[in-house]
Amino acid sequence: MNLPAAFVDQLREIFPADALALDAATRAAYGYDNSRREALPDAVVFPPAHDEVVALVAACKHHRVPLVARGRGTNTTGATVPIAGGVVASFERMNRILRIEPGDRLAVVEPGVLNADLQSALAGHDLFWPPDPSSAPYCTIGGNLACNAGGPRAVKYGASRDNILGLRAVAGNGTAFRSGTYTTKGATGYDLTRILVGSEGTLALVTEATLKLTPKPTAARTLRAAYTDMQHAADAVARIMAQPVTPCALEFMDAAALGLVRQQGADAPATAGALLLIEVDGEPDSLDAAQAAIEHAARGDGLVELRSARDAAEAATLWAARKALSPALRTISEDKINEDVVVPVSRIPMLVKRLRELADEFRIPIVTFGHAGNGNLHVNLLPRNPEERTRAEQALPLVFKRVIELDGTLSGEHGIGIAKRDFMPEALGPGALAMMRELKDLFDPAHILNPGKLLPDLA
Repeated sequence: MNLPAAFVDQLREIFPADALALDAATRAAYGYDNSRREALPDAVVFPPAHDEVVALVAACKHHRVPLVARGRGTNTTGATVPIAGGVVASFERMNRILRIEPGDRLAVVEPGVLNADLQSALAGHDLFWPPDPSSAPYCTIGGNLACNAGGPRAVKYGASRDNILGLRAVAGNGTAFRSGTYTTKGATGYDLTRILVGSEGTLALVTEATLKLTPKPTAARTLRAAYTDMQHAADAVARIMAQPVTPCALEFMDAAALGLVRQQGADAPATAGALLLIEVDGEPDSLDAAQAAIEHAARGDGLVELRSARDAAEAATLWAARKALSPALRTISEDKINEDVVVPVSRIPMLVKRLRELADEFRIPIVTFGHAGNGNLHVNLLPRNPEERTRAEQALPLVFKRVIELDGTLSGEHGIGIAKRDFMPEALGPGALAMMRELKDLFDPAHILNPGKLLPDLA
């Protein structure tokens, strides 16, 4: 779209010259994310504070100009790609940790704070914020909240939505508001905070977040359990999650993933068809009992190896196989399609089986690994040439169909964005979608915020 001259004049009034970019090179740099999708915005702005965001939303609303909020572009679903043009608001300059209150176990931050920077600042207080996506060194808190990011620790500590107390935001209708509390309990009205978390910038722009912090455990133990097949591994996951000691990480790799890490030289038992990486944390005097409980649950039919790290160095060795996966996948396909889905833990083996069937039917490699403790799988379709890319795109709808058939859901932590929005009618009933559209109309009646994302077009 071509921006109205009056609107551009307003942008210049709101933002100083170094906070407004209209040149093609800068616009192109903010027109893509980690999904490899791209579109050119008409302008990029760098809000320095809440008041400028209020003015920006008002201007976009008045002129009906699309507005897309952006962190650092690590999203894999195209959620920050400005497919309708308009303005991209990069929050990278709103990167202050406003305060940390250890006694109340909370931190107040701006949306552009990097996850890893927050964790570093909290370490001196023996606290942490639980969401730990693999992109933590680069992703922002605002982005984590936008897609309800999780990571391995979510199995014990929860995802972003479980670790938020309140927000300051600006709705698409121009209303600036605060939601939530500074307390861990609150029963005052509708829970707008958790409605906004996971809404991918389609309802409001977050300008401040009050985060719930957790005391940092002083010790951890790492174990690896290898099984002959995925069914036996899933049975072990069910046993582990049924006993009182909740692991802080419970990761799995299927046979295809194990084959890849072996090719990379990582240590993995030759007879294993599935592998679990398990971590427990807490105080040193409680870990022996916790480890014994996990080991007892992990033992069962199909167990090939149960190994416990003796020290931090060996723990790093045990995690090496998991960490070898990403580089291994890159060696196969530069065009990998990485989708996160969730099924009940008991259905993991059936989903892995159906994914293998799709791999055979469409003649493409599919590698699966992820967070076994909550059934969150990362499904990687790995096309190696244009023909396989076409077949992978044909297979993707069937991946989602199989997930929904197994009572699963489209995303656990990556969000919907562009990639999955057309499958939302299959994942949700018409009543739920209708209510979501009404909520969108209330928060953003002109539909200026992140258009074309999350909610499918009306038929």
